[in-house]
Amino acid sequence: MTAWNSLYHAMHASDDKRPFSKETLLRILAFARPHKKQLIWFLVLSITAAVLAVATPVLAGKVVNTIVDGKAFETVLRLAILIAVIAVAEAGISMLTRWLSARLGEGLILDLRTSVFDHIQRMPIAFFTRTRTGALVSRLNNDVIGAQRAFSDTLSGVVSNLVMLALTLVVMLRMSWQITLLALVILPIFVIPARRVGRRLAALERESANYNATMSTQMTERFSAPGATLVKLFGRPARESAEFASRARRVRDIGVRTAMVQWIFVTALTLVSALALAVVYGLGGFYALRDQLDAGTVVAMALLLTRLYAPLTALASARVEVMTALVSFERVFEVLDLKPLIQDKPDAGTVPEGPVSVEFTNVHFAYPSADKVSLASLEEVAKLDTRGGVEVLHDMTFRAEPGQMIALVGSSGAGKSTIAQLIPRLYDVDSGSVRLAGVDVRDVSAESLRETLGMVTQDGHLFHDSIRENLLLARPEATEDELWDSLRRARLEDLIRSVPDGLDTVVGERGYRLSGGERQRLTIARLLLAQPRVVILDEATAALDSTNEAAVQAALTEALAGRTAIVIAHRLSTIRAADQILVIEDGRILEQGTHTSLLAAEGRYEELYRTQFEQPGAAPTDAEVLTV
Repeated sequence: MTAWNSLYHAMHASDDKRPFSKETLLRILAFARPHKKQLIWFLVLSITAAVLAVATPVLAGKVVNTIVDGKAFETVLRLAILIAVIAVAEAGISMLTRWLSARLGEGLILDLRTSVFDHIQRMPIAFFTRTRTGALVSRLNNDVIGAQRAFSDTLSGVVSNLVMLALTLVVMLRMSWQITLLALVILPIFVIPARRVGRRLAALERESANYNATMSTQMTERFSAPGATLVKLFGRPARESAEFASRARRVRDIGVRTAMVQWIFVTALTLVSALALAVVYGLGGFYALRDQLDAGTVVAMALLLTRLYAPLTALASARVEVMTALVSFERVFEVLDLKPLIQDKPDAGTVPEGPVSVEFTNVHFAYPSADKVSLASLEEVAKLDTRGGVEVLHDMTFRAEPGQMIALVGSSGAGKSTIAQLIPRLYDVDSGSVRLAGVDVRDVSAESLRETLGMVTQDGHLFHDSIRENLLLARPEATEDELWDSLRRARLEDLIRSVPDGLDTVVGERGYRLSGGERQRLTIARLLLAQPRVVILDEATAALDSTNEAAVQAALTEALAGRTAIVIAHRLSTIRAADQILVIEDGRILEQGTHTSLLAAEGRYEELYRTQFEQPGAAPTDAEVLTV
C-alpha cells in the first residue's frame, strides 16, 4: 500500500503553479455534456476492451498448463480459437472506441471554436484596437486543438487503463500475491518522473504557445497587402526575417526539449516494467521448479505484468498530457472569461419605425482602460495598464432632426470620429445619453442598430471575397437586380459589367485590387443596399483625388437623400449644404450654425475655412476642398 500511496501522491502532487482548478475541470465537463450519449458508449466500450485485454493472458496461461499436463489437442484448439475470437473482438472494439474518441474530440473543437468565435464577435472595438490578431487566431487554432487532445487521446487511455489496471491486479493477486507484491515494490520509482515532468512540460507548452501566437501575429500583419507594402517601403526585410527566425528557433528548441523530456520519461517507465518482468520470471520460475506454481501461471503473470505496467506508464504519461491540454483550456477560457463591455439588455427593444433623429445629451466619454477590454497575453505585455482613459468628450449636446444633415468639423483628434462611433454603440458613453428617435442606444438591440444605421469610413474596408458577397454583407436576402441597382447608384455599374467575372470578381484582401475611389464607391453601394435610416460618413472622401472624389461625391448624394446624416470632414459643397455645422475642438462644441452664419461669426470655423487656401483673402468656390 505504501507503493500505491506514493504513486497516488505523485499523480496528484500539489503545485501552486498548476494551470487548472476544480472550476476549470467543471467547465470542461460542461463542454462535454452535449456529447453525453457518445461519452457513455465510449466508456462502456473502453471497459469492455480492458476486460478482453486481461482475459487473453489468462487464457494463454491455460494453454501452457494444458500442454504441460498433456491434455487432448481439442482443448488447446478451443482455447486458441477463443483467444483468436477475443483478438478480433478487441480489434473491432478498438476501432469503435477510436471512432467515438475522434467524434468527441472533434465535437469539442467545434464547440470551443464556435464559442470563442462568437464571444470575440461580441467584444467592443476597443478590444480589437489593442489585441494582436495573430494571438486571437492562435487561440482559435493551436489552443483549441491542444484542448481537444484531452478528449480524443487522453480520455480513452485513462478510462481503459484504469479498468485494466484494477482487473489485472485482482487476477495477479489471486494467482500469486507474493510475486505481485514483489513486482509492485519497484512502483515508487514512478514518483520522481511523475512529480516533475508534468509541471515542466506544462511550462514548455505555455511558452511554446506564446511564441506561436507571436509568430502568427507577425505573419498576419506582414502578409496583408498594407503590411507588405509598409515593409517594402520603410521596413528592413532582413530584420523582419531575423525576428521571425529567432521566434521560430525558440519554438524549435522548445519542441526538441519537450520531445526529449517525454522520451526520457517513457523510457524510464519502460525500464521499470522490464525490471518487474525479470522479477516475475525469476521468482515465478523458482516457485514453479519447486512445484508451488504452475508454469502456465508464470507465463500468465508475465503477460499480465505488461497489462499492469503498460497502464501505469500510460496513466503517468496521461498526467503529462492532461497538464498540457489544460494549459490550452486555460488559454481558451481566458478569452471566454473576458466580459464584453457592450451587451444587449435582456429586454432590449428596437428603434421606432419612420424617420430617425440623432440626439446627444450631456455626453461625457473616455476610452476604456486596457484591463477592461483586453488581456496581457493577447497584447504581448507583462501587465495591462489599469489607469482610466482621459476624457475626450465633455458635455456633448446636439440634435439632428429626422432627415437633417449635421456636419462635424474641427482639428485632427478633436473628437469627431469618437462622436461617430458612439452612435452605432461601438463604445458606450460614460454619462449622458445618445438617442435614436428618442430611444437610448443602450436600450436598443444590436440587430436593430445595424438595421437603422449605415456607416462609411475613410479606408472603405472590404473582405477578401467577391463583389457579390461584400454587398450581401449588408442585406443577405438582396436580389440580383437590387445588387445592380445599388452599384448603378454608386456609379460602379459600368465598371463591374466590364470585367469578365462581374459580381463574382474577387476584390482582394481589404479590396486592394480596386482603386481607392472604386473601393469607396463599393462601400457606398453596400450602404445603399442596406437602406439605413441614418447615415454616418467618417471622412469618406478625404484620401481621394479630385477625379475619384467627384464620382464618390455623386454616389454620396444618392446615399444621403432623405436620410438623417452625420458627416465628418466632408467636401465643401456638402458642408455648405448641411443643415447645421458643429465645430468640435478638444471634445467640446466650440461653434455651431449654418455655413453662412459661421463664416459671418469669423470664429474657428472661418479660420479653418480660410486656411485651406494659399491666399488667405481668396474666396473659395464649391469645387474647392475643405479638409478638416
